[in-house]
Amino acid sequence: MKATVGDRLVVEGTRGESTRREGFIVEVSHADGSPPYLVRWLDDGHESLIFPGPDARIVQSAR
Repeated sequence: MKATVGDRLVVEGTRGESTRREGFIVEVSHADGSPPYLVRWLDDGHESLIFPGPDARIVQSAR
């Protein structure tokens, strides 16, 4: 998985009670775009450091 600042991270819910979560990547730790990413979540504005799992995907920003 590779990302740049401004891309969107989408995490799909894998359990019945889980829901989709989306956020913007605000910081990429490695020059090659690999995780971890600092993400600002759209639902609550909270920022968290995340190592995306297999239920996540990157949506590239319009550059």
